[in-house]
Amino acid sequence: MREIVFDTETTGFDPFLGDRLVEIGCVEVENYLPTGRIYHQHVNPERDMPEGAFRIHGHSAEFLKGFPTFSEIYPAFVDFVGDAKLVAHNASFDMKFINWELSQVGHKEYPGSRAVDTLEIARRKFPGSPNTLDALCKRFAIDNSSRVKHGALLDAELLAEVYLELRGGRQRGLALDEQEKTAEDVKAIVQMSQRVFRESRPHHPSEEELRRHEAFVTALGEKTLWATKDKPSK
Repeated sequence: MREIVFDTETTGFDPFLGDRLVEIGCVEVENYLPTGRIYHQHVNPERDMPEGAFRIHGHSAEFLKGFPTFSEIYPAFVDFVGDAKLVAHNASFDMKFINWELSQVGHKEYPGSRAVDTLEIARRKFPGSPNTLDALCKRFAIDNSSRVKHGALLDAELLAEVYLELRGGRQRGLALDEQEKTAEDVKAIVQMSQRVFRESRPHHPSEEELRRHEAFVTALGEKTLWATKDKPSK
């Protein structure tokens, strides 16, 4: 199963109020495991950069002027995504920007059914707990020490690891696919699953052990539980 884990950086919160996309980072995963293929692109938003957004991702308008616009890069992005599901943290935000940008260049938008929201998955699994990307990295012991500022590719790479853990962890990759099992693999699995039954060992006391026990109880005296349990109470 092929999916694209992605993240975006923007100039603000709402493309319908003039905010624009400035960075896209994508990580390809198959069966929840990264394949090593990525897509990363800074985008010239053709507008100024609000101070609040700059503090989050550190991309100035001057820096972004040297990159192509979305209309120039979207074919490569669309080609990389293909028909895969799109996985994002708070997916409605990222999908809103991607779809707005696609609509501006005349490309069809991605339907909501294509989106997988890791924030919603985390909220269902850990209700009442912090479920930011940083909080989930901490929960799953994923090293996010290099995340000084938000960056689309770094965040997508971290999210790919989080997504794997949310879906069950790396044990998924330890099982052999049915098509890949050899005869020796199957034989080894069967041998490990078979339980070996052995005859029980003798555990009744011998005559000598009974005599020694009786002598031990006698030596304890008449006030012991063994000596008094059958006598009527006064």
